[in-house]
Amino acid sequence: MLGGEDPARVAYTVSGTGGHFRFVKRVAEFSAERIVLRGKRGSLAVEGRGLSLERCEGGDVFVKGEVVRVEAEP
Repeated sequence: MLGGEDPARVAYTVSGTGGHFRFVKRVAEFSAERIVLRGKRGSLAVEGRGLSLERCEGGDVFVKGEVVRVEAEP
């Protein structure tokens, strides 16, 4: 599992079947291979295969699929 926590930025926990992203303000980009999530300060690019948005509520986004990389976006 990977993870990071900073309330001013998008925080996340990723496992083999997807991930939970917190403090998300909006989904800026979405495809089955790439999702970009914007936070209060900064963004994250989630890359993988078969990605889908399972649930979005109250700043929490649940991504389903094989996540292979999470990187900060400029």
